[in-house]
Amino acid sequence: MEQYRIEPGRAYPIGTTVEDTGVNFAIFSANAEKIELCVFDEHGHKELTRFVLPQCEHDIWHGFLKGAKAGLVYGYRVYGAYSPEYGHRFNHHKLLLDPYAKALTGNFSWSDRHFAYDVNDPRKDLSFDMRDNADVMFKAVVLDPFAPLIPKKPIAWKNTVIYEGHVKGLTELNQKVPKELRGSFLGLSHPSMIAHYRAMGITTIELLPVQQFISEQFLIDKKLSNYWGYNSLSFFVPHNQYLNNNQIHDFQRMVDELHQTGFEVLIDVVYNHTCEGNWLGPTLSFKGIDNHSYYRLNPNDPRYYINDTGCGNTLNISHPRVLQMVMDSLRYWVQIMGVDGFRFDLATILGREVHGFDKSNGFLDAILQDPVLNGVKVIAEPWDIGPGGYQLGGFPSPWSEWNDRYRDTIRRYWRGDKGLLPEFARRIHGSSDIFEHDGRQPYASINFLCSHDGNTLHDLVSYEDRHNEANGENNRDGHSDNLSNNHGVEGETSDKAVLALRLRQIKNMLTTLMLSQGVPMILAGDELGRTQKGNNNAYCQDNELNWLSWDDKDLYAEELKLFVASLSQLRDQFSMLAHDRFIHKGDKKSLVDITWFHQSGFSMQKEHWHSHHATTLGYLIKEKSPSGPTLLSLFHAGHEPIEFQLPDIDAIDHWQVIVDTTANTLQDEIRKIPAERKITMAPFSTIVLLNDGL
Repeated sequence: MEQYRIEPGRAYPIGTTVEDTGVNFAIFSANAEKIELCVFDEHGHKELTRFVLPQCEHDIWHGFLKGAKAGLVYGYRVYGAYSPEYGHRFNHHKLLLDPYAKALTGNFSWSDRHFAYDVNDPRKDLSFDMRDNADVMFKAVVLDPFAPLIPKKPIAWKNTVIYEGHVKGLTELNQKVPKELRGSFLGLSHPSMIAHYRAMGITTIELLPVQQFISEQFLIDKKLSNYWGYNSLSFFVPHNQYLNNNQIHDFQRMVDELHQTGFEVLIDVVYNHTCEGNWLGPTLSFKGIDNHSYYRLNPNDPRYYINDTGCGNTLNISHPRVLQMVMDSLRYWVQIMGVDGFRFDLATILGREVHGFDKSNGFLDAILQDPVLNGVKVIAEPWDIGPGGYQLGGFPSPWSEWNDRYRDTIRRYWRGDKGLLPEFARRIHGSSDIFEHDGRQPYASINFLCSHDGNTLHDLVSYEDRHNEANGENNRDGHSDNLSNNHGVEGETSDKAVLALRLRQIKNMLTTLMLSQGVPMILAGDELGRTQKGNNNAYCQDNELNWLSWDDKDLYAEELKLFVASLSQLRDQFSMLAHDRFIHKGDKKSLVDITWFHQSGFSMQKEHWHSHHATTLGYLIKEKSPSGPTLLSLFHAGHEPIEFQLPDIDAIDHWQVIVDTTANTLQDEIRKIPAERKITMAPFSTIVLLNDGL
């Protein structure tokens, strides 16, 4: 086209760069033979022209398109060998998405034309397909540079309370949010949502994946979708279905509005694999640009992928250009989009080298030294399915980690498993046995009861079996053992005794969570009693099974909201519940003391800890100052009521009951009891006592 002229341009920065007279394009490929820049009309419907990128240096192909402006719609066609047996899958008939794209247009729809091979050929991926896929493929849009968001002063880890939620699920059914904003980024920062976060004592919203993803073909064929979003296509683009009128600025605006009201935003990121799947997967971006560089291939047969993710492929983050892309993406989300940190899906993969996981590997070291990223919150999901994949406690400072040992221990204790008191105490203590090394602190442990992956808290006390029939896999998917207890009835019931016990168990676990050292994480909706009807793998359910109900008349909803709010106030009021160092008996530098008590009123002895049948524990935490407060938490996970003799503590003549999981949170009266008396504990109950030192 006459208004455009291609010139050599420059190799850096990678991606597109808008200048006064045109746009610079730069893309990495170590094994390509030629790359064409394809220009489309503003809607992405018609390809207008192509330009060969005229120069390649340091494996960066580049060209300056004189006359181009922001808003230009484009894609790439990459030429090279199609030799899957050698790890090369170039097919210039396939329009490919720029890995550095900042905005997209058009719609993606599944077609056999997305595959570089003929899907009907018996040779499968050893065949070659010459059909064009441009009409069913996203196109990239050249974006004007955004003004960076002013960084928010970080909330200290010890004061952090995380709320894990889904962009759409949080607001889709919230009648207080305008209809046009429901299910979008802007819905999350609506005043009604901010009021809810504030009432619940949340400091930090952690969002399931927001980078552009697509649903797998097999889900679309079953009229389902990848609701969770762990199927990344583009690492720089906010997911288009969460935008209003495709306005990329919506994400920035949401973050800014949340920052102004005191909240942090973390995003869940998926750099371990992409949506291109295994050797039989589609060719949409990385696979067609340079398969051999972007993915980890079987060294003995590079036709096939190393699959430490369970998702078909593994991103080759050990390659310097792939690592550069990931780091550039992370910095973009911090500096331009304003996020305060990241939760890394299957993070063990990101720490793998040829010999296995290494906490001094290139990526983890890069995060540590990066002047932008070393000041944000970074959270690892510390496992993958590869050899040596379980690495809880294995990440270096300043990483925090999802602590599934905490989750499992608390679940087992409250369902009534025996012999768990030592383990239960260690988890309340901040899991020092796992994290207290190399200078790591209690906030290394992200304590959680439930997450997006598994049962909700309501379902944890209502179902013992998985009920995943709606997923179309004959109920074979998801975990078979949820460490749950239905308390006598599987699923929904009208039995008042069962319902009362279930509510009490939810309260018991929430109380334990908020009293534990470390960082509490609440699954969105658990404070409302949300149910998934026993589905413990609801990744493909974009419907009311996953969307939060905001009806206060729902079972447990009003009571639990008040209860969670009271626990958050408790944690905020007493700083001794959230320390940035581990507390040990006899530690002269510590400002608090911790003591564990037997139900007899005496401190726990060796025989008490190792009693197989013991299900009762007292946890006392006290400020050392003479007038400082003392909290005594009594946990009882037995089937029968017990008498707990309150310990004899100098200068304490009375206690105030501030939490009782058997009581209605709505009651206003303050219960005071003498210090020397015995207190009766109902089966499966928690009581928290306060002496404020006054």
